[in-house]
Amino acid sequence: MTTEAQVSGPAVPTSEAKAALRPVGVRDVLLTAGPLAQWQRLNEQTSIPLGLKQLEAAGNLHNLRLAAGTAQGEFRGPRFMDSDVYKQVEAVAWALAVNADDDLTAFVDEVGSLLEKAQRDNGYLNSYYQVVKPDEVYDHLEYSHEMYCAGHLIQAAVAAARVGAGAKLLEVARRFADHLVDEFLTRDNPGIDGHPEIETALVELYRLTGHQPYLSLASKLIDDRGKGAIVSSGMGAHYLQDHLPVRDADTAIGHAVRQLYLDAGVVDVYLENGDESLLECSVRRWEDMVARKTYLTGALGSRHSHEAFGDRYELPPDRAYAETCAAIASIHWSWRLLLATGEARYADLIERTLYNAFAGSTSADGERFFYVNPLQRRADHLEGDDPGRRNPWFSCACCPPNIMRLVATFGHYVATTSDAGVQLHQFVPGTVQAGAAKFSVETDYPWNGTVRIRIDETPDDEWTLAVRIPQWDSANDAGTYRTFTRAWKPGDEITVELDLAPRLVHPHRRIDAVRGSVAMERGPLVYCFEQVDQSADVEDLVLAPDAELRVRDAEDLAGVGRTVLIEANAGKLQHEDSAWPYSTSRNDGLTAEPVTATAIPYFQWDNRDGRAMRVWLPLA
Repeated sequence: MTTEAQVSGPAVPTSEAKAALRPVGVRDVLLTAGPLAQWQRLNEQTSIPLGLKQLEAAGNLHNLRLAAGTAQGEFRGPRFMDSDVYKQVEAVAWALAVNADDDLTAFVDEVGSLLEKAQRDNGYLNSYYQVVKPDEVYDHLEYSHEMYCAGHLIQAAVAAARVGAGAKLLEVARRFADHLVDEFLTRDNPGIDGHPEIETALVELYRLTGHQPYLSLASKLIDDRGKGAIVSSGMGAHYLQDHLPVRDADTAIGHAVRQLYLDAGVVDVYLENGDESLLECSVRRWEDMVARKTYLTGALGSRHSHEAFGDRYELPPDRAYAETCAAIASIHWSWRLLLATGEARYADLIERTLYNAFAGSTSADGERFFYVNPLQRRADHLEGDDPGRRNPWFSCACCPPNIMRLVATFGHYVATTSDAGVQLHQFVPGTVQAGAAKFSVETDYPWNGTVRIRIDETPDDEWTLAVRIPQWDSANDAGTYRTFTRAWKPGDEITVELDLAPRLVHPHRRIDAVRGSVAMERGPLVYCFEQVDQSADVEDLVLAPDAELRVRDAEDLAGVGRTVLIEANAGKLQHEDSAWPYSTSRNDGLTAEPVTATAIPYFQWDNRDGRAMRVWLPLA
């Protein structure tokens, strides 16, 4: 069933790669209904146009015009402003893979022309260092983000090339990549960017062009990390994942996004060069991260300080940093591990992260975004002067365009092919073209657990359709693939029933911050309790271990839209103000007044009045 045709997706291993599964392309999956299709429509109609305006308002394009000599003024924003342009271009390119748009095509062409003018003769391109510090190129790689920005340029150019747009963009990206090869591979410059990203980008450029030096440079950068090549940035070696060689490191540590991008690159290099030690060390870190450093929502990064992973089991819900970019990078890493191994657990984490940590980052109208995604917000919360609500943009705007590029590529993560047949990983209404097979999916997932698959086109030979049974579905063979092998005919149908009964979830005993509490889940969705839905103060609610959970459909909840709520009999603890919040006797309001607690999917929070919220409630 595997096809050698060029696939229009962001991570496409070569035909020689050591991949258990092969991805389908962005344009091979048509999403027709459900939350993912809705998010994709909002992305195209609202978020991407917003992003294009913000690139002008924030000065990103102005900075590149300064470098090109077509504008005057001062550089605006942080030194990595170029990367936001590149992520926005990538989002636009993948959107064009699904729907043609003359204005978006023109934007890609205009950026390509601007970059061509701004690029130095030797291929170097970075507006900050060309405009502000032209004599300090590569002098401060520990914090300069020069290769990081180059990586996002390369990924944007690959995306444009794979959808047939932006020819100049690929020329610019290749000139920069060739410059990096000359500087850091041919001349054996030991420098490494403090922010990984270039590694996975170089592998993808190799996959597109077949030019071996791109893969060789990516491999060198990974092999050299952890050997003291990165000069101290003042943040420490662990922050930069430079404390140990990648093959020796056992746990995800330091700046969360950097670790996750690094490991995505590690798996990419493994896929193309077959170095099993790279896969082994990356799987080891993934397993440790999932077991000890991952929030219930799939979010990652428990410390605001350094935007970092914390210690094992350090997962405070109220102080969760849980950066949106970390959720995106987690999906990138797990996707590559899924392609490498074919194991369902990676698709399970993608689903959990996608529907919760990632989906919660964007408002229901597609106009506002979270940078930080906590699992609890108190009524009087302030972080600086920010009450913790979504914003239309940020001074460091890495997250919004990153969100847009992932949403535009949803189809890429739905299904794969192999010699045995086709694998369906995510359940979305629509059609899937997978090699010579085409099938339709009918489902109201995640609100309903019935998934019907109808074969529309099929080769004559027998092949296997494998359907993932999610890890949370204890009523079925959880965490595996259910296989259907036959010589299919057009019109053949199968139905899979997933158990969406709501459930209470208990934390590991070492997660001190939520010990003695429970959370609610239904299907892939984590639920939360927003103050707007409660008759009592959300901070005074407690649940019984045997609380009855009742499902209530809401076709159009004001400010939210389609949802399913969960109600439970709960208790309202007595609330007593005190001049001193400690006592020598236990006095925590054990007499509780009966109330109903109502939970809403976590991804839909902060779309109404912006008051308190919590995922975990204490047990009565």
